[in-house]
Amino acid sequence: MSVFTATIQKIQEYDSLHIVDFDFQGQCLTMISLELGENLMVGKRVELTLKPTHIALGKNISGTLSFANVINAKVDSFENGVLLSTVKLLVEEVVLESIVTVESLKKMSLQKGSEVSLLIKASELSIARVLS
Repeated sequence: MSVFTATIQKIQEYDSLHIVDFDFQGQCLTMISLELGENLMVGKRVELTLKPTHIALGKNISGTLSFANVINAKVDSFENGVLLSTVKLLVEEVVLESIVTVESLKKMSLQKGSEVSLLIKASELSIARVLS
């Protein structure tokens, strides 16, 4: 599980649906949620969580995507198993982790230092706790 901090920038609400925008290392992240705690408001720092299996990787992406979150990162390291690879990614100094197939990793020719885009659906982010 990747855990990292971000600051709430905007909250939109309609009925019981919420869309929350965060500032994470100067990049915008968006989360969809059905419930928000009453203590969440613009300017609050929060701890976000994200499963490694919910981070897709892209290389040399162009065009428009339906993913709400596209984060620029660099490959820090990777470990290949029989079928799956664990990839450690750096966004500034924050380490996030993605799990992809070994075949995908080979197809992308990723190495330490490779620039990639992390693709994350808004429904995959969640708030673990409020920090301030």
